[in-house]
Amino acid sequence: MPRSRYKTLVDTYAADIRSGRLLPGTRLPTHRQLAASEGLALVTASRVYAELEAMGLVSGEAGRGTFVREMSLPPGHSIDQKDVAVGMVDLNFNYPSLPGQAELLRTALRQLALSGDLEALLRYQPHAGRVHERASVARHLQTRGLKVDAGQVLIVNGAQQGLAVALMALFKPGDVIAADALTYSGFKVLAEALHLEVVAIPVTDHGPDLPALERLCHSRSVRAVYSMPTLHNPLGWVMSLDQREQLVAIARQHDLTIIEDAAYAFLVDNPPPPLADLAAERTIYVSGLSKNIATGLRVGFIAAPLQTVPALERIIRATTWNTPGVMTAIACGWLDDGTVTVLEAQKRHDARARQVLAGEILKDIVHIGHPSSYFLWLPLPEDARADQVVVELMQQQIAVSIAEPFVVSAHIPHAIRIALGSVDMDVLRQALIKVRQVVGAYQ
Repeated sequence: MPRSRYKTLVDTYAADIRSGRLLPGTRLPTHRQLAASEGLALVTASRVYAELEAMGLVSGEAGRGTFVREMSLPPGHSIDQKDVAVGMVDLNFNYPSLPGQAELLRTALRQLALSGDLEALLRYQPHAGRVHERASVARHLQTRGLKVDAGQVLIVNGAQQGLAVALMALFKPGDVIAADALTYSGFKVLAEALHLEVVAIPVTDHGPDLPALERLCHSRSVRAVYSMPTLHNPLGWVMSLDQREQLVAIARQHDLTIIEDAAYAFLVDNPPPPLADLAAERTIYVSGLSKNIATGLRVGFIAAPLQTVPALERIIRATTWNTPGVMTAIACGWLDDGTVTVLEAQKRHDARARQVLAGEILKDIVHIGHPSSYFLWLPLPEDARADQVVVELMQQQIAVSIAEPFVVSAHIPHAIRIALGSVDMDVLRQALIKVRQVVGAYQ
């Protein structure tokens, strides 16, 4: 087929979709039907759809066909997950806050202003954090079941930077990292930016398919596994001790680095030991204080094997030099005086109350979550398309996320993720009622 004719066909479809002549959700001809009707080779017909998909105009779904995408869906509901529009009820991002936290900050700032250490905070800090602050974090991690020395702790600008530091320090472009087929969107974006290949571990109702991970390690040169064993985002599972031990055994057999993301682990009472406790010699443990204190307090931490600390510290130096001293002083003060412990207990209670509310309102709709998590996963009925559901909710001033940002595998399920922690309970109740009405209409 001449290039001009191939391009003309792509341009015609693109114009019809953008103009609205082909409506969102329209099923396009199969590859074979397109080839037959246009007199094309099958491979060329497939190329037409592949280019339209790369342009974000259509989506191909195994076993269902190729569909026109919802063009009014804003970028915030796609891979980049930008902030939602002003005036929207935000069920897309989680930034849980409790009454009185602003007053805690005022008090902390007053105390900091009166401290004799204030001038030191104006200077560069050690790349991994000051020794006494690293010790504060190490003591805090003991409450998570992780025994580490201060020398194994590095303070970073939030857990997201912690993940970035780990990937930049320990891997190179082209390295293969295994992750759950549905995983944290921020890790996915980060791996793409660093040109790392993320391969999918199939998921079950209770955790990753570990035999599948074992097979994957035999077929690919997997360097690491990224895991959220305690309160998986977005599926909410908590891996059992047996599952954790199996994962550690696979990592040791195939010499994998384990990257343990514990951002939401504080919400679970008495979970099994962290992977970093079971496999201290190969696990990079990353967490922070955004969810348990406040998202604006960009303080996170890495706990790592001693032999990896120099490489991690070098990347901190190369990217941010250090975490701001004012922020770390406030955060570590709250770790030491018990404020964090109190806030974590209050947020566990808050998350449970929100899950109860969601369970009552969505009782007739399939939803997946943990009793004390701040999010829900809603697989949609067979005839529902996630982009259309999200747009219908947007029209009612409600922002939720589609599945795409969380998907590692080729198959993108029609599902939505609902963040429960960013609005007050009355607003959440009304928003969930609207979610029930929109999703329920497809059942």
